Amino acid sequence: MENRILVVDDEAGIREILQFNLEAAGFEVDCAASAEQALDMLDNGYDLILLDVMMSGMSGFAMAEVLRKERHNEIPIIFLTARSDQNDLLTGFSTGGDDYIPKPFSIQEVIARVKAVLKRTAAIAEHGNFIEVGSVKIDLQTKMVYVSGEAVVFSKKEFEILSLLASHPGQIYSREDMINELWKDAPYVLDRTVDVHIARIRSKLGTCKNYLTNRTGYGYVFNAAE
Repeated sequence: MENRILVVDDEAGIREILQFNLEAAGFEVDCAASAEQALDMLDNGYDLILLDVMMSGMSGFAMAEVLRKERHNEIPIIFLTARSDQNDLLTGFSTGGDDYIPKPFSIQEVIARVKAVLKRTAAIAEHGNFIEVGSVKIDLQTKMVYVSGEAVVFSKKEFEILSLLASHPGQIYSREDMINELWKDAPYVLDRTVDVHIARIRSKLGTCKNYLTNRTGYGYVFNAAE
């Protein structure tokens, strides 16, 4: 079943470009010219909202607050905005945004971000907010990792690699698999880059480092039984 996306932007040209390209990428897309119109369309059951921040009438941030605080709606939101300073980023995430794309944007970036947020949402739906393998617990919402009950800080890419492997315990992922999955937008990534991240993850796992092993000639696997 195709994922349904609602594009909310008061610029007709932006709506048309996004709708055309997202539909070409296999999504079902509807558009709204204002936050007010979008709020009236939510019963249609969307999987994600691409939401412009600066619109006449209700802003994108205000719409997100209505969704989260008044309607208790947790539909994923990716903000689109020409403003990209730190305060705007903080406001976007504090109002419940899942990602933030500054304008002007590339269509390839938008599609990649949409797919990433939808995949993350699907993982949360499948596993709940947590992935637990042995003494390692991963909070998919807060992006925290707990090893034997102790919080351990991982970088964004380290967290993505660990979550991918831990969500499929016992499954072997080659370096190529991980590069294709987690570095989609990068023009060229060396196998060595994956190895460096894996080494850092194993170091941070401490007493659980043997959960993450290398199957020579095949790739990496995460399993509490190791």
